Amino acid sequence: MGVPAMSFEPLSGIRVVDVTSSLAGPSCTQLLASLGADVVKVEPPGGDHARTWGPPFVDGEGAMFLASNAGKRSLVVDLSTPEGLEELLRLVDRADVVVQSLRPGAAEKHGIDAETLRARRSELVYCSIGAFGSKGPLRDQPGYDPLLQAASGIMSVTGVDEMPPVRVGVSLIDLSTGLWAAFAIVAALERGGGATIEVSLYETALWLLSYQIVGYFATGEAPGREGSAFAQIAPYQVFPTRDGELMIVAGNDKLFRGLCGVLGLPEDDRFRTNPDRVGHRAELSALIEERTRGWGTAELLDALVAAGIPASPVRDVGEAAEHEQTHALGILQRLAGFTTVAQPFSVDGERIVHRSPPPRLDDYEPDG
Repeated sequence: MGVPAMSFEPLSGIRVVDVTSSLAGPSCTQLLASLGADVVKVEPPGGDHARTWGPPFVDGEGAMFLASNAGKRSLVVDLSTPEGLEELLRLVDRADVVVQSLRPGAAEKHGIDAETLRARRSELVYCSIGAFGSKGPLRDQPGYDPLLQAASGIMSVTGVDEMPPVRVGVSLIDLSTGLWAAFAIVAALERGGGATIEVSLYETALWLLSYQIVGYFATGEAPGREGSAFAQIAPYQVFPTRDGELMIVAGNDKLFRGLCGVLGLPEDDRFRTNPDRVGHRAELSALIEERTRGWGTAELLDALVAAGIPASPVRDVGEAAEHEQTHALGILQRLAGFTTVAQPFSVDGERIVHRSPPPRLDDYEPDG
């Protein structure tokens, strides 16, 4: 299936050398590519290891690789050889941006660190994506998304107390780090004059925990696991129905009164304000659950929506992917034998899509 032409390509003419693997770096450079940048993905012999992460596979390529590498060209380079390094440096000499996510110390070892490359090309925007950052006692340690979920405290607020620690079901830290890297790169390009940018999975994870950290320093108490609930608002969680489950979000007093009207709950001074409801969460949840169990999921959802109460059934990924809302938004994109997700924003009514499929290994052909 052909890729539609886009009028919004603010990074057209920007050349990006992508020396990243896994997910954080590739998601960053995929976003740059969808905004018009020319991205060359530099891969080691054998390719990005994410190509082999699976199943599922599509034509031998892992789903994660396919979801994060559209719009690029691939060039295999062996950085352990002088010839490979020289080939990479030729790309850098024509580039506007370099993004790398090598293990700590590897960029310096190969002579492709920020200081070296910006001495060669001062106007270069150089972005390093690391695990724990370039300072501190953990700076030399590598890391992956679940490791950082453990190290940052995210696992301590995920799941329920009766279970062992669990990871968030999506690679939240990787994907968020990729977004921050792309944001910083675009800002540096707008300023001009080159820049050295550092982002890390650890810093992103701490940012994702910002309101929990604010609360910790205010009280001295570390937050715990709440399951589907939210520690600062009640009711704000999944409730069982007669034939399924509904996420119900009564985020303010007006919505709570509306929920009480639907469920037939009488006024109760214990639940008058949100702090009251949070303080009596267990009692309130038990009362609500007693009522929701008497409703069918579809019936209760209709009643809540009619009353203006935010609610949703708990769908699986397949149900969400096939939902009419997903298709109405036009966010799914067909690319060379598989379906992926386009960028989650539109400009002037135009969906930002991937400009080409992910590259086959070493498909790069020099310009001109």
